[in-house]
Amino acid sequence: MKQLLLSALLGAGLVSAAWRAGTARVNITPQEPIWLAGYGARTKPSEGVLQDIYAKALALQNDADPPAVIVTSDLLGFTSQMAATVADAAAKKYGLPRERLVLNASHTHSAPVTGQLLRPAYPLDDVQAAVVRRYTATLLNQVIDLIGASLRNLAPAQLAFDQGSAGFAVNRRRVTLRQLPGPVDHDVPVLSVRTADGRLAAVVFGYACHNTVLSDYLINGDYAGFAQEAIEKDHPRATALFVAGCGADANPLPRRSVDLARSYGKILAASVEEVLGRKMKPVGGPLVPVFDRVDVPFQKPPSREEFQQRLQDSDASRRRHARYMLDILERDGRLPDRYPYPVQVWQFGRDLTFLALAGEVVVDYSLRFKNLYGWNNTWVAGYSNDVFAYIPSLRVLREGGYEGGGAMIGYGQPGPFGAAVEETIAEKVDEVVRRARGGER
Repeated sequence: MKQLLLSALLGAGLVSAAWRAGTARVNITPQEPIWLAGYGARTKPSEGVLQDIYAKALALQNDADPPAVIVTSDLLGFTSQMAATVADAAAKKYGLPRERLVLNASHTHSAPVTGQLLRPAYPLDDVQAAVVRRYTATLLNQVIDLIGASLRNLAPAQLAFDQGSAGFAVNRRRVTLRQLPGPVDHDVPVLSVRTADGRLAAVVFGYACHNTVLSDYLINGDYAGFAQEAIEKDHPRATALFVAGCGADANPLPRRSVDLARSYGKILAASVEEVLGRKMKPVGGPLVPVFDRVDVPFQKPPSREEFQQRLQDSDASRRRHARYMLDILERDGRLPDRYPYPVQVWQFGRDLTFLALAGEVVVDYSLRFKNLYGWNNTWVAGYSNDVFAYIPSLRVLREGGYEGGGAMIGYGQPGPFGAAVEETIAEKVDEVVRRARGGER
């Protein structure tokens, strides 16, 4: 009977025989108090759980091509080492090439510290550092198993894409410097995945805004977690996956209450529901993935003597950063002068270009690439594959401030990026997009 139904749907053009999709999820809520990520002002570990947090995976396969998997997570981010551990294991266990794996984090500031991410920002003692190591090891194994589960669940599917809008993101740089420009990206990209009988199996959606409504000591996914929860409540058999966009310079405002976090989650979920309720544009194949890196230069760092002087700084984070830099100098004899920046694209036929960029990417990149490659079918994600620094545009770099360079202290980088940062990344993005599109422009 199921096969007859599938044949009828295929004949009616309601499902594409080319796509197969599979989903999986795993609860990644820590089982012991742990330092929460994102805010350097916290002074103690977590004190409870407001909302369970999850990692989720969507596997996609077009025709006889190898499958591809996107992993989303209620985490601050994956470091390069964490991503490499997962990618290497996925390649060995499941034959999944690196370009066919995307690791995205929602950047909630109410999830555990993982790996060495932003480590100079936190006053961790040896006991808490050991808790972080235990949690990170467990998390990585969970994500590796999650990828395998999504691949095992592959089944015929139909993909469609469209975009909604939500207005609670505010360019946070204007809060104290109102003379600055205030660009934002209010688009809500939505990819629906339906089964052969038309049931919603998964919905992938995004937004370009920090997950920073809450700042206390309770574990939760912030507004993105509440949005996923609301969508899954309305579609109990579906998996909702949130992809963080280029929201490095955007905050949800006003903020700092659970009611507001839930409200923004409901607003975002309502935008997704509005898109799901209309006739979305079918997405065809093939899925052509490209993954590459480009060296992005840093500015000349402070001298060894200056870092030694900073060991007496009144700011504890600057002291920790100085010690971190001096340890690198002692070990390597020099500080890095560039960073190998990951750039990834998934090209879905002629229907959708999905860009996955590393780091905390400011909104200028999203607006630039959508203007270049198509406002209606280009999706630009940040916080993908490696969260290691803020990624300022040239405008933001020149304006300075936290996103322009100050955040490099907490991230343990030698200094701000050089003036070539935006064009270096943009040139590499253009290269990988052209490769994915088969040389088209």
